[in-house]
Amino acid sequence: MDGTLLDTEEAYRIALQEAVEACGHRAGEDFYAALVGISSRERGALVRAALGPDFPWEECLRDYRARKARLLSGALRSKPGANELLAEIAEQRLSCAVATSASRRTALVALKAAGLLHSIPVLITRDDVSAGKPDPAVFLRAATSLGAEPARCLAVEDSPPGITAALEAGMRVVMVPDVVPPSAALRQAGLVIAADLLEVRAMLRNLRNGEALMP
Repeated sequence: MDGTLLDTEEAYRIALQEAVEACGHRAGEDFYAALVGISSRERGALVRAALGPDFPWEECLRDYRARKARLLSGALRSKPGANELLAEIAEQRLSCAVATSASRRTALVALKAAGLLHSIPVLITRDDVSAGKPDPAVFLRAATSLGAEPARCLAVEDSPPGITAALEAGMRVVMVPDVVPPSAALRQAGLVIAADLLEVRAMLRNLRNGEALMP
């Protein structure tokens, strides 16, 4: 969802960096990049590992959520090609789910604000699984909800934790990079890299026509 369908990561970065700095610590670009795609439930341990065991994560998290809500108040922007991709999925009558590290409440509010909720038949969130990305649970739950074998699924992701989760679930993966570029290790992991969601739509059309995923 975030960074793939919704243009939200920049607001999240600003909110978290400001909240961390309000607690007396510096939060650089590399610090935030390491947290992209990770749910708040898992972020605490990573933040304390980076900033020290006494870092007040619960206080920081409350401040972060308040700052994020202010930054995202009103309409949210979808990523370029999001509406076109979802329309293509509907036209081809493909099964579709959103599998996100966000909570269900956050996901419902964000997708509705972006005008995409009506196009999402199945929503799997961090609330529905025992562990968030990079654990594959959210993708496996999505496949089960769709009645599909993971090997028959195509996951579209923007973050390294999400890509790792989808690959471990046994899915084919297309990466549409957002704030974190693909690493050399990810490039060697068998994923396809697309410039945007319009290119992903073109890939689906190729598959429908019996062509390869990439032209």
